[in-house]
Amino acid sequence: MTPQEKTKVVLLACGSFNPITNMHLRMFELARDHLEDTGRYQVVRGIISPVGDAYKKKGLIEACHRVEMARLSTENSSWITVDDWESQQAEWVETAKVVRHHYTELILAEKNHDQVDTVKPVKRRRLEEIEDVCQSSSADHNRSDAPELKLLCGADLVESFDRPNLWKPEDIVEIVGRYGLVCITRSNSDAEKFIYQSDVLHKYRKNIHLVKEWVTNDVSATHIRRALRRGQSVRYLLPDCVVDYIQDQRLYSAESEEKNTDVILAPLQRYTKNTD
Repeated sequence: MTPQEKTKVVLLACGSFNPITNMHLRMFELARDHLEDTGRYQVVRGIISPVGDAYKKKGLIEACHRVEMARLSTENSSWITVDDWESQQAEWVETAKVVRHHYTELILAEKNHDQVDTVKPVKRRRLEEIEDVCQSSSADHNRSDAPELKLLCGADLVESFDRPNLWKPEDIVEIVGRYGLVCITRSNSDAEKFIYQSDVLHKYRKNIHLVKEWVTNDVSATHIRRALRRGQSVRYLLPDCVVDYIQDQRLYSAESEEKNTDVILAPLQRYTKNTD
């Protein structure tokens, strides 16, 4: 298959990135290798989209810091970028809407004959019109000349689909059925079994790419924050520029970890309210 015949793919990772770690960045490399090794795909771009402050997760520091750390960590990457649209929204934005937003921008770029990584400014009304088209039909997503957008995630996100009031069922169908997932599995999870046990995920299993990380690295942002507030070194677990930024800004203390302690997570607030 020639490069022209391969399907172009853009990988989108949503999450707290609190802080961004080497493993977050490693996920992009693993996903790209896996997809391109099939001989059917060409990964042209990776996008990191940090969640906004309105998500209200315990210990979540301000988005301005999380976005800046992500930007610093990708400065030397030729294909991974950071987008702050999600983080700038006043209210928490569902992941399905974030995916839809980024796919809309890809379609607009194609229509304007721009490169995949460039989107010309458009009027808000025009953007909403395109979003309506994208919501009502998957025709654009099946165009051979349009890049596919896939959500890049870890096994923990896939397993969270089963948590009550955390996801809208229709959002799961849209994300998995229309766009697709690239899931990086970890040593202590069985994503394949979870997919088999879920009727929805099993229905769209061909849209889910499971990627095994053989060089295991179970370092999480939670472990990183714990080490930081205890004054322990996190060097070589994060990009050096991120370590320096954390030290310069004096981020991640015992006080910051208590942020949002008594606040209900945004999706639980919204979806529990709707089911009452």
